[in-house]
Amino acid sequence: MSQGQGAATPPAARTNAFNDPFVQVTSAMPGCPVPEGPLYTEAEVRELAHVRSQHGGSCHRVGRCRLPNSYLYDAEIIPRVQRYIREEGRFDDTSVWVLGERRLVTLKGCVRSAEQARALEKAVELVDDVMGVVNELQVGTSREGVRYPLAP
Repeated sequence: MSQGQGAATPPAARTNAFNDPFVQVTSAMPGCPVPEGPLYTEAEVRELAHVRSQHGGSCHRVGRCRLPNSYLYDAEIIPRVQRYIREEGRFDDTSVWVLGERRLVTLKGCVRSAEQARALEKAVELVDDVMGVVNELQVGTSREGVRYPLAP
C-alpha cells in the first residue's frame, strides 16, 4: 500500500471562531444531553463571515439596533439572561444552556414540563435587547428526539 492510502483523514479542527456566547445556566437534571457549542471549521468560518457581516449590520442600517452590528449585543445579553434565569428561581430544577447569536437566544437542555419550557422562553424574551428566543428545550433527559447537536 502506498503512503497515505487507507489512512483516515482527521476531522477538521472546529472552534468558536466568532466568540458566540454559550454557557450552562442551570444543572439540576443529571443525564441531560449536553449540547455542542457553536463550533466551526476554518472553511465554515470563511463561508459564514460575509453572511454574518451582512445580517449583523442590517438591523443598524434600518434603525432597529443602536449598535452597528447585532452580534455586538450578545456578549452583554447572555450574562444578563444567565443572571435572570438563576435569580428568577422557577427554573432551578432544570439543566439549561444558552447561546447568543445576533440578539437571538437559543435555549438548549432539559426541563420538567412543557409548561416550564414555555415559561422559560417567555421569561428570556423579557430580557432587554433580546430580539427573539429559539426554544430547543426538551422535557426529561432522554437522548431520543434531542433537538440540538450533542457534544462529543
